[in-house]
Amino acid sequence: MSTKNKTNTENAGKRSGQKVIMVNRKAFHDFHIEEQLEAGIQLNGTEIKSIREGKVNIRDAYARVDNGEVWLVGMHISPYGQASEYFNHDPLRVRKLLLRREQIDHLSRQIDTKGFTLVPVRMVLRNGRAKIDIGLARGKQLYDKRQDLAAREANRDIERALRRRD
Repeated sequence: MSTKNKTNTENAGKRSGQKVIMVNRKAFHDFHIEEQLEAGIQLNGTEIKSIREGKVNIRDAYARVDNGEVWLVGMHISPYGQASEYFNHDPLRVRKLLLRREQIDHLSRQIDTKGFTLVPVRMVLRNGRAKIDIGLARGKQLYDKRQDLAAREANRDIERALRRRD
């Protein structure tokens, strides 16, 4: 397969042993992402096979800190098609995120004091292991979304004008 049709990010991901499974664009639309951390995910049985097939949805998911552990709620991993019903997993199971103690304490302090929330930003496979980038995020107001839309449209107009000039 030729690499001419691939974007630079896909090529970079292949070289480093990383494959982007899903990017949560809704998170960037609805939240200001202040900080991002990479976390491992504790998976059961056939979940990794479904993730490798790309049958995962993180759009409506969020993370919470309970008793010094971080849990991912609302992530949907479709049942693996080749497995029997007995061996398949629960698609909406609450999954534990694997972080260091200092990272968990930092996130817990930020969430408690400053009104942040934790949202999954993207999911990648790195060296055969599923990783998820979680963002420390603050919700956007409607006027923030309008400002982002106006800025994007202005940039598009500038690009269009520059292309016409050339």
